[in-house]
Amino acid sequence: MAAKPRQKQAEMAAATIDMIGEDLLHNILSKLPAVECAAAACVSRSWNLIITRLLSLPNLSSSLSRNHNLQITCRFGSRIPVITSISQGIFGKDANINEFEEVQWDTFEDDEAHEDLGIENQGVLLTVGFLSGLTVDLIPLSKTQGNQVLMIDDLVLSIREHSSSHSGSASPMGILLFSDEDTDIKPVLEKLDYAFSTETVIVGDGGSQFLYRGDTAINRSNNKASSSAAVALLFSTDRGKPPGVGETQFHVMLSTGISPIGPAYKAVSVRERPKDYSTWLTAKREAVRESLDGQTILDQIYDELGGHINCPALYVGVTKRRKCSIGQEKPSWINMHEFHEVLRGDEEYLYVHGVGIRSGDSFQFYQAKSDLARVSCNHVSNSFRHLKQDLNYQSDDHTNGNGLDMHNKKSVFGGIMFACCGRGKLFFGEPNVDGSPFLENFPGVTFSGTYCAGEIARGDLSSYGQGSQEHSSVRCCLHVFSTVYLVMSYTPALPQH
Repeated sequence: MAAKPRQKQAEMAAATIDMIGEDLLHNILSKLPAVECAAAACVSRSWNLIITRLLSLPNLSSSLSRNHNLQITCRFGSRIPVITSISQGIFGKDANINEFEEVQWDTFEDDEAHEDLGIENQGVLLTVGFLSGLTVDLIPLSKTQGNQVLMIDDLVLSIREHSSSHSGSASPMGILLFSDEDTDIKPVLEKLDYAFSTETVIVGDGGSQFLYRGDTAINRSNNKASSSAAVALLFSTDRGKPPGVGETQFHVMLSTGISPIGPAYKAVSVRERPKDYSTWLTAKREAVRESLDGQTILDQIYDELGGHINCPALYVGVTKRRKCSIGQEKPSWINMHEFHEVLRGDEEYLYVHGVGIRSGDSFQFYQAKSDLARVSCNHVSNSFRHLKQDLNYQSDDHTNGNGLDMHNKKSVFGGIMFACCGRGKLFFGEPNVDGSPFLENFPGVTFSGTYCAGEIARGDLSSYGQGSQEHSSVRCCLHVFSTVYLVMSYTPALPQH
């Protein structure tokens, strides 16, 4: 009998609090820790509806610290997939000063000569997320036969199997890929791009060291006894998600930093050097019979640039036509574009980094340019502005502090960038240029990133100003001197009646 008056008092108190309005109550309840928030859902039906909606919202949190000895992963449950990437630098909001900072590792041999550049040597970036309506799996890329052969088909088939079991579709929503620095990730990206729908987002770091922890153990990719050359964080739509859970979506933008120069060439004589992972080649200009040595080719390019000193970073972009298949499937022809750094040239050969070039492949030289990268960043910023308009993005006054709208509107709740380690403060002459497109358009929304030695983003050559029908069919998934932006948005579920 005594319980009924107390229950009635609680119901009256809840009803009184409900009178303050749903928006204010939403803000109050959102401040509670998750456990206490879940317990409060038992107070009343209106509280239950609000808290259910709160706990189903996606969340991305990130913080940067200069203390590189933090012990973090022990705080996560054993079933939480964790990837630790040893990158070339980090970008994020500093936990102490609450401001965004760009921290790149010192790679100079003479540290004292570069003290004035403000280059750092240590730091940790932690990014943790919950993505509503998606399932997450961690799938490694294995190696066999003395760690020499990549089991790419097995990776593709595993991704298809996991995605199908969760979503009913063999193509997942997204793949976040981290590759070991000693792994040639290009053939992996070639098959991933071939195997999955163009709707599948694939981004990541194509040249780092990493650790990962799945359901059972931690794997160290930089350990020679390890059998993992890369690891994929797989995001699939959850067809079994509870009612009231909305839809998380991925959006990818690319800021380029290189432009084509000079004429097109065709490889004539090609010699691969797997030992030092390089290729020696001679070439000719297209429609010209004469074969050219490396020094002659470079002299032509330097003439285009006005001298050797005007070319700090030079690449060849090679267009390749190859057959591709998965398992026992019938092979199909694909066209792809890959970048190779130019090492040097002499009176015999042009020497480039990497392998996989064949006689008859066409290529063109590309130069890294900071002014071009700035223009490209501006284009990305404009694209973000249009994305805001499309999503009916609300100001901070109408969001829950993580960018999420309280009035059932589509909203951006987080972003991650993968930037080339050649960009940053030294490339642009000032910090935070790469992060500015996101920060200017989505203030207050979680954003972080790393600096890479190979930025992954599947697409075609349209981002490089080559928009012809011919170039639109040529795929390019591994970039240089670029910045890749992965933006996450959320569309709430329609109200239930």
